[in-house]
Amino acid sequence: MKIDKDHVVLLHYTLTNVQGETLDSSAGGEPLAYLHGAKGIIPGLEKELLGKAVGDHFEVDIRPEDAYGQVSDQLIDEVPREAFGDIDKIEVGMQFQAGDPEGNARIVTVQAVGDDTVTVDANHPLAGQTLHFDVSVMAIRPATQEEIEHGHPH
Repeated sequence: MKIDKDHVVLLHYTLTNVQGETLDSSAGGEPLAYLHGAKGIIPGLEKELLGKAVGDHFEVDIRPEDAYGQVSDQLIDEVPREAFGDIDKIEVGMQFQAGDPEGNARIVTVQAVGDDTVTVDANHPLAGQTLHFDVSVMAIRPATQEEIEHGHPH
């Protein structure tokens, strides 16, 4: 069986940046399970997995446009300190959940802290980076109707 739309795929992977630093890995743990075609993984990796079979092993570099996009200055904002409510100590690198203009939840990372304002960045932490994946396909099966309706494997 080959990977195609509406198949549940289990894979082991190691993600590194261009400097060779490991950013994430399933090594030593459970394989990642995703529903192919449901946008559960970055588009570039999903495209590379199409047509692969159990036992296939490959390495691929995914450009920012096919991963988490380029860094957008529009997603960096200075907000009033009081927007953080009762949180006394706000430090660079802290992450918070915030709502975007459409009402969706977003994770923002603190970039700078001033007396009256806090600069936050809503870009994905891997935005602007080329990502290197080392991938092994472990299992493939047709998704159930319920998995297809929910958009993820169970």
